[in-house]
Amino acid sequence: MFGRWWGSWGPLFIWRTLRGEWQGIVVDPVRQLLRRGLMGVSLAFVAAFGVIFFHALAQNPTGAVIVRDIGGVQGDLPLWLALLRTPISLYVPALDLPVWAGITQLFLAFALAELALGRARTLVVAYATTLAGTLTVRVMLLIGPGCGGIGLRPEIGHVLDTGPSAAVVGLFTYLAVVRRAPVVFFLTGGSMVWESIVKPNLAGREHLVAVATAVVLGVVHEVRHKRPTVTALLPQFQAEQPVRAETRCPSPR
Repeated sequence: MFGRWWGSWGPLFIWRTLRGEWQGIVVDPVRQLLRRGLMGVSLAFVAAFGVIFFHALAQNPTGAVIVRDIGGVQGDLPLWLALLRTPISLYVPALDLPVWAGITQLFLAFALAELALGRARTLVVAYATTLAGTLTVRVMLLIGPGCGGIGLRPEIGHVLDTGPSAAVVGLFTYLAVVRRAPVVFFLTGGSMVWESIVKPNLAGREHLVAVATAVVLGVVHEVRHKRPTVTALLPQFQAEQPVRAETRCPSPR
């Protein structure tokens, strides 16, 4: 039964899925870029230049201290200080990742998101996914080692936790949800799961949290986006219904 259905509709389903994904993830943003020009990707330029600036500043000892003091986030920092540094930590490149490859991914993620979602929603998703990872690490440190591998050892709190990777993963995942792009979703979320299995570390956990947060944000947006449409149409639908004359059975005499 399944083999017969797949033979008849499987290739057509794949083609429609890939075509819709190409339209939503690539074609529509390119049209927006042609219409709005380079100002349509201003966030992408700001993010890329921010990472380049902080990377160049950290190349000397004095600059490295400045970058760490204004954008370095660790699990053992006071919460108010971590929250204060988190927005800047987006632009501080991680020490164990190649900078230029990360900048390319960062620019692409912010550019596609800004063109497809708008500037405000892009900033909200990027910051929310980054902040979710940062706060979750603090919860894992409070749990401590054990608990099925959920908790973290206290020394992890000294590890420098910076970089835009959580925001990049979150933006791609959110785009995949709201634009119904399963291929992008599995490439993003699947790669993060594989990374956390092959190389379990702090960044891998934060990426998984970013994926989960982006999925929740995307689903909430879809639900809130559709619900007003339905409720707004109900009064109009009811108003258009023909008024039926009330019929009464003749009373027996």
